[in-house]
Amino acid sequence: MNSLERVSLILQHKEADHVPVYPLINSISRKYTGIDYAKWCQDTDLCAESIIKATEDLDVDVICSLVDLSVEAADFGQPIEYPKDAAARPVHNDRIIRSIEDYAKVEPINPRKTPRMSEHIRLCDLLMKAKGKEKPVVAFVFGPLGILSMMRGQQDMFMDLFDDPDSMHIALEAITQTLEEYCKALIETGVHAIMFDTLYASQSIMSKEMWDAMEGPYVERLANLVHDNGCMVMIHNCGTGIYFDVQIKRMRPQAISFLHVPDDCSSFAEAKEKYGHQTTLIGRIPPSFIMSAAPEEVEEECKKDIDTFKKDGGFILATGCEYPANASVDNARVMVRTAKTYGRY
Repeated sequence: MNSLERVSLILQHKEADHVPVYPLINSISRKYTGIDYAKWCQDTDLCAESIIKATEDLDVDVICSLVDLSVEAADFGQPIEYPKDAAARPVHNDRIIRSIEDYAKVEPINPRKTPRMSEHIRLCDLLMKAKGKEKPVVAFVFGPLGILSMMRGQQDMFMDLFDDPDSMHIALEAITQTLEEYCKALIETGVHAIMFDTLYASQSIMSKEMWDAMEGPYVERLANLVHDNGCMVMIHNCGTGIYFDVQIKRMRPQAISFLHVPDDCSSFAEAKEKYGHQTTLIGRIPPSFIMSAAPEEVEEECKKDIDTFKKDGGFILATGCEYPANASVDNARVMVRTAKTYGRY
């Protein structure tokens, strides 16, 4: 059974040969080609080569195209800095939305012709051609509100949420129109799923009602487009108290990648009982734990998650967010080995 067959069964809430496993080995893959972070996220060919080599060496079951959270904002004109040892990020004191009036200046753009989104489309194409027949390839897209926060700055955006949310909706509409075209282009590469990062849909950032009002309608449109084009919808959200219920209602995802217990559950066991039949659960080994834990500790943590989530399929063992960019890959090997052995059905 190859990874594509294995994950397909699990997504149907059936049992495979073993629990699929995917430590989110994105930026750490740069070690396989000996390049720095800045080169990895700006050179598409080397990025693809890195991810493919890491995938083959570690034998993970999923490929995700996450590069950094600045891809979309950069193409709207947000200045970005590219450190050699950390993810690309907006220039803190140079946001392109500097006032409430600037929201109206955000207009839809063509993601097929912009510098970073067009290269991300090409990255997905390269990954699909190399591994798409044996591994599920998941394209990563930042949600509209997350992109907006990159262009405005989180603190100022939160103030605007209370002062003039209508102005924000003008920009969110333009961003969503762009993402609709972006998703179409990604789907054309043949990717098996699109994973939307709904950063703000958790208790750690904003209320459920506020998220649903501000981003809910837009991600629902995007999810419907992806579903209608025969592609799967997935969600990533590593916030505390993630809102499973409202996101499932809005987006009908085939899977949710998460780190913490949902807001309406008291434990991971309850999350499995309440949501395990509605969507596939992806997670939830903490990256911070990976950084310092001994291999035997990682193995025990993986076994706990397998015991909690394994029954009847619908579970992929993974880190709850990206595997630490500067960590050793040794604990990723532990995760894979544990899934293949202890995680057998």
